[in-house]
Amino acid sequence: MDTTVNKYIAVSYRLYTVENGESHLVEEATEDKPFQFISGFGVTLDAFERNIASLDKGADFDFELTKDEAYGDYEESRVLDLDREMFCINGHFDHEHIYQDAIVPLQNADGNRFMGRVLSIGGDKVRMDLNHPLAGQTLNFKGRVVESREATNAEIQAMVNRLSGEGCGCGCGHCGGDCGDGCGDGCDSHEHHHDHKGGCCGGHCHD
Repeated sequence: MDTTVNKYIAVSYRLYTVENGESHLVEEATEDKPFQFISGFGVTLDAFERNIASLDKGADFDFELTKDEAYGDYEESRVLDLDREMFCINGHFDHEHIYQDAIVPLQNADGNRFMGRVLSIGGDKVRMDLNHPLAGQTLNFKGRVVESREATNAEIQAMVNRLSGEGCGCGCGHCGGDCGDGCGDGCDSHEHHHDHKGGCCGGHCHD
């Protein structure tokens, strides 16, 4: 049996991008609000999980992920001009949620959900960047394992419910951090970088 599967893991960390020998802090998960996940469900980057899952509670870590291990190359083909009408509700443009640099949920014709960043808004088009914000980057994680133990049946079921879209179903970073039992107590915007499966709230459809 793989002892690194179905482990409840919570980590505090600082995430840096590394370029030309220089590091830049882009995200932090503190010990009082750690990043939490259950191993074996594919909700984190595979390489991130491999580096963390075998560590014991209290262990420190410091490792780098190449762009290929993280979010791949930045692809210009993933920058799209979408019809402005797609972002209208009851005939009115959704100014509340669609503005420059906003991160918004999209869904294509096949039902696949993903996040996009608004680059610009024109008279009839909205330019969206569907690349992950950290695409093309080498990542350096430095932190500590706050908790590492076998997940309870209730925690596993809550994760299954979350991945199947029950409960909140939209990723904690887009629900004000309050997703109930499906996410645990410490979910927040840190999930945006790790939940590469793209937990999003339906929102606007993209063909």
